[in-house]
Amino acid sequence: MTVRIAVIGAGIMGADHARIVAEDLPGATLQVICDPSVERAGRVADACGALHTATDARAVVDRADVDAVIIASPDSTHATLSLACIGARKPVLCEKPLSQSSRECLEVIAAEIAAGRRLVQLGFMRRFDQSYVEMKAALATGVLGRALMMHNFHRNMENPAADFTAAMAITNSAPHEFDVARFVLGIDFTAISAFQPKRSDALVAPVFMVLETDDGQLVNIEINNNAAYGYDVRGELVGEKGSIALNTPSHSRLDLPLAQIIAHAPDWRPRYGEAYRRQNRAFLTFVQTGEFPASAADCWDGYAAAIVAETGMRALSRGCRTTVEMAERPSFYRKEHFT
Repeated sequence: MTVRIAVIGAGIMGADHARIVAEDLPGATLQVICDPSVERAGRVADACGALHTATDARAVVDRADVDAVIIASPDSTHATLSLACIGARKPVLCEKPLSQSSRECLEVIAAEIAAGRRLVQLGFMRRFDQSYVEMKAALATGVLGRALMMHNFHRNMENPAADFTAAMAITNSAPHEFDVARFVLGIDFTAISAFQPKRSDALVAPVFMVLETDDGQLVNIEINNNAAYGYDVRGELVGEKGSIALNTPSHSRLDLPLAQIIAHAPDWRPRYGEAYRRQNRAFLTFVQTGEFPASAADCWDGYAAAIVAETGMRALSRGCRTTVEMAERPSFYRKEHFT
Protein backbone atom coordinates (compact mmCIF):
# COMPACT_ATOMS: atom_id res chain seq x y z
CA MET A 1 0.00 0.00 0.00
CA THR A 2 1.18 3.54 -0.69
CA VAL A 3 2.21 5.73 2.25
CA ARG A 4 0.29 9.00 2.28
CA ILE A 5 2.60 11.79 3.42
CA ALA A 6 1.76 15.32 4.52
CA VAL A 7 4.42 18.03 4.31
CA ILE A 8 3.96 20.85 6.82
CA GLY A 9 5.68 24.02 5.64
CA ALA A 10 5.91 25.21 2.05
CA GLY A 11 9.08 27.26 2.25
CA ILE A 12 12.46 26.27 0.81
CA MET A 13 12.81 23.04 2.77
CA GLY A 14 9.14 22.10 2.55
CA ALA A 15 9.20 22.50 -1.22
CA ASP A 16 12.35 20.38 -1.43
CA HIS A 17 10.83 17.62 0.71
CA ALA A 18 7.64 17.70 -1.36
CA ARG A 19 9.68 17.30 -4.54
CA ILE A 20 11.55 14.32 -3.11
CA VAL A 21 8.30 12.63 -2.05
CA ALA A 22 6.76 13.23 -5.48
CA GLU A 23 9.78 12.29 -7.59
CA ASP A 24 12.06 10.00 -5.59
CA LEU A 25 9.91 7.92 -3.24
CA PRO A 26 8.13 5.08 -5.04
CA GLY A 27 5.52 3.81 -2.65
CA ALA A 28 4.69 7.26 -1.29
CA THR A 29 1.93 9.70 -2.20
CA LEU A 30 2.22 13.43 -1.59
CA GLN A 31 -1.13 13.74 0.13
CA VAL A 32 -1.15 17.24 1.65
CA ILE A 33 0.91 20.44 1.53
CA CYS A 34 0.17 22.55 4.60
CA ASP A 35 1.21 26.17 5.09
CA PRO A 36 -0.38 29.24 6.71
CA SER A 37 -0.16 30.89 3.28
CA VAL A 38 -2.79 29.46 0.94
CA GLU A 39 -0.89 30.82 -2.04
CA ARG A 40 2.45 29.29 -0.99
CA ALA A 41 0.87 25.91 -0.28
CA GLY A 42 -0.89 26.03 -3.63
CA ARG A 43 2.29 26.79 -5.55
CA VAL A 44 4.15 23.83 -4.03
CA ALA A 45 1.13 21.54 -4.44
CA ASP A 46 0.79 22.46 -8.10
CA ALA A 47 4.50 22.04 -8.77
CA CYS A 48 4.71 18.65 -7.04
CA GLY A 49 1.29 17.18 -7.70
CA ALA A 50 0.00 17.10 -4.13
CA LEU A 51 -3.58 15.93 -3.77
CA HIS A 52 -4.63 18.49 -1.15
CA THR A 53 -3.62 21.75 0.50
CA ALA A 54 -4.34 22.94 4.04
CA THR A 55 -3.52 25.76 6.45
CA ASP A 56 -4.07 24.10 9.87
CA ALA A 57 -1.06 21.94 10.74
CA ARG A 58 -2.59 20.30 13.81
CA ALA A 59 -5.65 19.28 11.82
CA VAL A 60 -3.43 17.80 9.10
CA VAL A 61 -1.66 15.58 11.64
CA ASP A 62 -5.04 14.14 12.69
CA ARG A 63 -6.36 13.50 9.17
CA ALA A 64 -7.38 9.91 8.48
CA ASP A 65 -5.89 10.10 4.98
CA VAL A 66 -2.39 10.97 6.30
CA ASP A 67 -0.09 8.11 7.34
CA ALA A 68 3.11 10.06 8.03
CA VAL A 69 4.26 13.66 8.34
CA ILE A 70 7.29 15.71 7.31
CA ILE A 71 7.75 18.86 9.40
CA ALA A 72 9.50 21.68 7.55
CA SER A 73 7.79 24.61 9.25
CA PRO A 74 9.61 27.29 11.32
CA ASP A 75 11.91 26.01 14.08
CA SER A 76 9.65 27.23 16.87
CA THR A 77 6.87 24.86 15.75
CA HIS A 78 8.93 21.65 15.58
CA ALA A 79 8.49 20.40 19.14
CA THR A 80 4.77 21.16 19.29
CA LEU A 81 4.06 19.44 15.98
CA SER A 82 6.29 16.48 16.89
CA LEU A 83 4.26 16.07 20.08
CA ALA A 84 1.07 16.13 17.98
CA CYS A 85 2.45 13.39 15.72
CA ILE A 86 3.43 11.29 18.74
CA GLY A 87 -0.07 11.74 20.14
CA ALA A 88 -1.55 10.60 16.83
CA ARG A 89 0.92 7.66 16.68
CA LYS A 90 2.13 8.82 13.26
CA PRO A 91 5.79 8.62 12.20
CA VAL A 92 7.30 12.01 11.55
CA LEU A 93 10.44 13.28 9.86
CA CYS A 94 11.15 16.58 11.60
CA GLU A 95 13.66 19.05 10.22
CA LYS A 96 16.30 20.05 12.75
CA PRO A 97 16.20 21.36 15.39
CA LEU A 98 13.76 19.31 17.41
CA SER A 99 13.86 22.45 19.53
CA GLN A 100 16.46 25.04 20.44
CA SER A 101 15.38 24.48 24.06
CA SER A 102 16.85 21.38 25.69
CA ARG A 103 13.97 21.45 28.18
CA GLU A 104 11.44 21.27 25.35
CA CYS A 105 13.41 18.42 23.76
CA LEU A 106 13.08 16.49 27.03
CA GLU A 107 9.31 17.01 26.93
CA VAL A 108 9.17 15.41 23.47
CA ILE A 109 11.40 12.59 24.70
CA ALA A 110 9.05 11.94 27.63
CA ALA A 111 6.07 11.79 25.29
CA GLU A 112 7.80 9.38 22.94
CA ILE A 113 8.84 7.09 25.82
CA ALA A 114 5.23 7.11 27.03
CA ALA A 115 4.12 6.14 23.52
CA GLY A 116 6.39 3.11 23.74
CA ARG A 117 8.11 3.45 20.36
CA ARG A 118 10.27 5.85 18.43
CA LEU A 119 8.12 7.91 16.09
CA VAL A 120 10.32 10.96 15.45
CA GLN A 121 13.16 10.82 12.93
CA LEU A 122 15.15 14.05 13.12
CA GLY A 123 16.47 15.67 9.95
CA PHE A 124 20.22 15.62 10.55
CA MET A 125 20.74 14.60 6.93
CA ARG A 126 24.55 14.66 7.02
CA ARG A 127 24.41 11.18 8.57
CA PHE A 128 23.31 10.03 5.10
CA ASP A 129 25.95 11.98 3.15
CA GLN A 130 28.44 9.63 1.47
CA SER A 131 31.46 11.62 2.69
CA TYR A 132 30.52 11.20 6.34
CA VAL A 133 29.43 7.59 5.76
CA GLU A 134 32.93 6.80 4.49
CA MET A 135 34.55 8.76 7.32
CA LYS A 136 32.61 6.77 9.92
CA ALA A 137 33.43 3.51 8.13
CA ALA A 138 37.15 4.32 8.06
CA LEU A 139 37.10 4.74 11.82
CA ALA A 140 35.00 1.62 12.39
CA THR A 141 37.28 -0.63 10.31
CA GLY A 142 40.34 0.46 12.30
CA VAL A 143 42.28 1.78 9.31
CA LEU A 144 42.73 5.14 11.07
CA GLY A 145 43.53 3.67 14.47
CA ARG A 146 41.93 5.49 17.38
CA ALA A 147 40.40 8.89 16.64
CA LEU A 148 42.31 11.86 18.04
CA MET A 149 40.82 15.02 16.51
CA MET A 150 38.05 16.11 14.18
CA HIS A 151 38.18 19.41 12.28
CA ASN A 152 34.97 20.97 10.91
CA PHE A 153 34.37 24.08 8.79
CA HIS A 154 30.88 25.40 7.97
CA ARG A 155 30.80 28.51 5.78
CA ASN A 156 27.98 30.46 4.14
CA MET A 157 28.16 33.35 1.70
CA GLU A 158 26.40 35.80 3.98
CA ASN A 159 24.20 36.04 7.05
CA PRO A 160 20.79 34.45 6.42
CA ALA A 161 19.07 37.42 8.09
CA ALA A 162 19.87 41.01 9.03
CA ASP A 163 19.40 40.25 12.73
CA PHE A 164 21.65 37.16 12.69
CA THR A 165 23.95 36.96 15.72
CA ALA A 166 26.93 34.94 16.95
CA ALA A 167 24.61 33.07 19.31
CA MET A 168 22.45 32.11 16.33
CA ALA A 169 25.53 30.78 14.55
CA ILE A 170 25.84 28.33 17.42
CA THR A 171 22.13 27.47 17.69
CA ASN A 172 21.19 27.50 13.97
CA SER A 173 24.29 26.49 12.00
CA ALA A 174 26.52 24.51 14.36
CA PRO A 175 24.02 21.77 15.39
CA HIS A 176 24.75 19.93 12.14
CA GLU A 177 28.41 19.76 13.18
CA PHE A 178 27.54 18.85 16.76
CA ASP A 179 25.42 15.96 15.56
CA VAL A 180 27.65 14.60 12.81
CA ALA A 181 30.69 14.60 15.10
CA ARG A 182 28.71 12.62 17.70
CA PHE A 183 27.58 10.27 14.92
CA VAL A 184 31.01 9.69 13.34
CA LEU A 185 32.93 9.39 16.62
CA GLY A 186 30.23 7.67 18.67
CA ILE A 187 30.75 10.06 21.58
CA ASP A 188 29.13 12.76 23.67
CA PHE A 189 30.63 16.15 24.42
CA THR A 190 31.78 17.02 27.92
CA ALA A 191 32.98 20.62 27.57
CA ILE A 192 33.05 23.46 25.05
CA SER A 193 35.04 26.68 24.57
CA ALA A 194 33.92 29.31 22.06
CA PHE A 195 35.74 32.30 20.56
CA GLN A 196 35.31 35.06 17.99
CA PRO A 197 38.04 37.01 16.19
CA LYS A 198 37.75 40.74 16.73
CA ARG A 199 36.62 42.86 13.81
CA SER A 200 35.41 46.43 13.43
CA ASP A 201 32.52 46.18 10.96
CA ALA A 202 28.89 45.26 11.54
CA LEU A 203 29.09 41.70 10.16
CA VAL A 204 28.91 38.76 12.52
CA ALA A 205 32.43 37.47 12.98
CA PRO A 206 33.11 33.74 12.65
CA VAL A 207 32.63 31.60 15.73
CA PHE A 208 35.34 29.06 16.56
CA MET A 209 34.61 26.29 19.05
CA VAL A 210 36.75 23.62 20.67
CA LEU A 211 34.85 20.69 22.16
CA GLU A 212 36.06 17.87 24.38
CA THR A 213 34.56 14.39 24.16
CA ASP A 214 33.92 11.68 26.71
CA ASP A 215 36.44 9.47 24.87
CA GLY A 216 39.33 11.95 25.07
CA GLN A 217 39.18 13.49 21.59
CA LEU A 218 39.14 17.14 20.57
CA VAL A 219 36.68 18.50 18.00
CA ASN A 220 36.97 21.99 16.55
CA ILE A 221 34.19 23.73 14.64
CA GLU A 222 34.36 26.96 12.64
CA ILE A 223 31.05 28.62 11.79
CA ASN A 224 31.54 31.46 9.32
CA ASN A 225 28.30 32.95 8.07
CA ASN A 226 30.05 35.69 6.07
CA ALA A 227 32.62 33.76 4.05
CA ALA A 228 31.59 35.76 0.95
CA TYR A 229 32.66 33.18 -1.66
CA GLY A 230 29.92 30.54 -1.31
CA TYR A 231 28.67 27.57 0.68
CA ASP A 232 31.56 25.41 1.87
CA VAL A 233 31.64 22.51 4.33
CA ARG A 234 34.91 20.77 5.13
CA GLY A 235 35.91 18.12 7.60
CA GLU A 236 38.85 15.95 8.57
CA LEU A 237 39.12 13.11 11.05
CA VAL A 238 42.64 12.55 12.36
CA GLY A 239 43.54 9.18 13.84
CA GLU A 240 46.67 7.55 15.20
CA LYS A 241 47.45 5.85 11.88
CA GLY A 242 46.12 8.32 9.31
CA SER A 243 43.40 10.79 8.48
CA ILE A 244 40.35 11.06 6.24
CA ALA A 245 38.91 14.28 4.81
CA LEU A 246 35.63 15.15 3.13
CA ASN A 247 35.69 15.84 -0.60
CA THR A 248 33.20 18.48 -1.70
CA PRO A 249 31.40 17.15 -4.80
CA SER A 250 32.22 19.17 -7.91
CA HIS A 251 30.94 18.36 -11.38
CA SER A 252 33.48 20.35 -13.35
CA ARG A 253 36.61 22.50 -13.29
CA LEU A 254 37.10 25.47 -15.58
CA ASP A 255 40.62 26.09 -16.90
CA LEU A 256 41.42 29.57 -18.17
CA PRO A 257 44.69 31.36 -18.95
CA LEU A 258 46.73 31.18 -15.74
CA ALA A 259 43.66 30.26 -13.70
CA GLN A 260 41.63 27.28 -12.56
CA ILE A 261 38.05 27.73 -11.34
CA ILE A 262 35.82 25.37 -9.33
CA ALA A 263 32.44 26.93 -8.61
CA HIS A 264 30.93 27.12 -5.12
CA ALA A 265 27.22 26.57 -4.52
CA PRO A 266 25.22 29.47 -3.06
CA ASP A 267 23.65 27.31 -0.33
CA TRP A 268 23.52 23.81 1.16
CA ARG A 269 21.07 22.15 -1.23
CA PRO A 270 23.38 21.12 -4.10
CA ARG A 271 25.94 19.76 -1.60
CA TYR A 272 23.43 17.65 0.31
CA GLY A 273 20.77 16.87 -2.28
CA GLU A 274 21.54 13.15 -2.35
CA ALA A 275 21.79 13.01 1.46
CA TYR A 276 18.24 14.40 1.69
CA ARG A 277 17.00 11.79 -0.79
CA ARG A 278 18.67 8.97 1.17
CA GLN A 279 17.28 10.33 4.42
CA ASN A 280 13.74 10.49 3.05
CA ARG A 281 13.97 7.00 1.55
CA ALA A 282 15.05 5.75 4.98
CA PHE A 283 12.05 7.54 6.51
CA LEU A 284 9.68 5.86 4.06
CA THR A 285 11.13 2.45 4.95
CA PHE A 286 10.69 3.35 8.63
CA VAL A 287 7.02 4.12 8.04
CA GLN A 288 6.52 0.91 6.05
CA THR A 289 8.33 -1.45 8.42
CA GLY A 290 8.23 0.26 11.81
CA GLU A 291 12.00 -0.24 12.13
CA PHE A 292 13.86 2.97 12.98
CA PRO A 293 16.74 3.64 10.53
CA ALA A 294 20.09 2.63 12.00
CA SER A 295 21.86 5.81 10.89
CA ALA A 296 19.08 8.29 11.56
CA ALA A 297 18.94 10.83 14.39
CA ASP A 298 16.22 10.50 17.01
CA CYS A 299 14.82 12.69 19.77
CA TRP A 300 17.77 12.03 22.05
CA ASP A 301 20.15 13.24 19.34
CA GLY A 302 18.02 16.37 19.05
CA TYR A 303 18.35 16.93 22.79
CA ALA A 304 22.12 16.39 22.64
CA ALA A 305 22.50 19.01 19.90
CA ALA A 306 20.34 21.48 21.83
CA ILE A 307 22.19 21.13 25.13
CA VAL A 308 25.58 21.52 23.43
CA ALA A 309 24.32 24.63 21.62
CA GLU A 310 23.01 26.13 24.87
CA THR A 311 26.34 25.42 26.55
CA GLY A 312 28.20 26.91 23.59
CA MET A 313 26.27 30.15 23.90
CA ARG A 314 27.21 30.37 27.58
CA ALA A 315 30.83 29.62 26.78
CA LEU A 316 30.92 32.40 24.18
CA SER A 317 29.30 34.98 26.45
CA ARG A 318 31.48 34.08 29.45
CA GLY A 319 34.68 33.69 27.47
CA CYS A 320 35.66 30.48 29.25
CA ARG A 321 35.55 26.70 28.94
CA THR A 322 32.11 25.47 30.00
CA THR A 323 31.05 21.97 31.03
CA VAL A 324 28.27 20.28 29.05
CA GLU A 325 25.79 18.92 31.61
CA MET A 326 23.55 16.40 29.90
CA ALA A 327 20.65 14.55 31.44
CA GLU A 328 21.08 10.81 31.86
CA ARG A 329 20.35 9.02 28.61
CA PRO A 330 17.13 6.97 28.97
CA SER A 331 17.52 3.25 28.29
CA PHE A 332 14.74 3.73 25.72
CA TYR A 333 17.31 5.41 23.41
CA ARG A 334 20.08 2.84 23.89
CA LYS A 335 20.68 0.31 21.16
CA GLU A 336 20.15 -2.64 23.48
CA HIS A 337 16.58 -1.45 24.09
CA PHE A 338 15.73 -2.34 20.50
CA THR A 339 17.66 -5.62 20.14
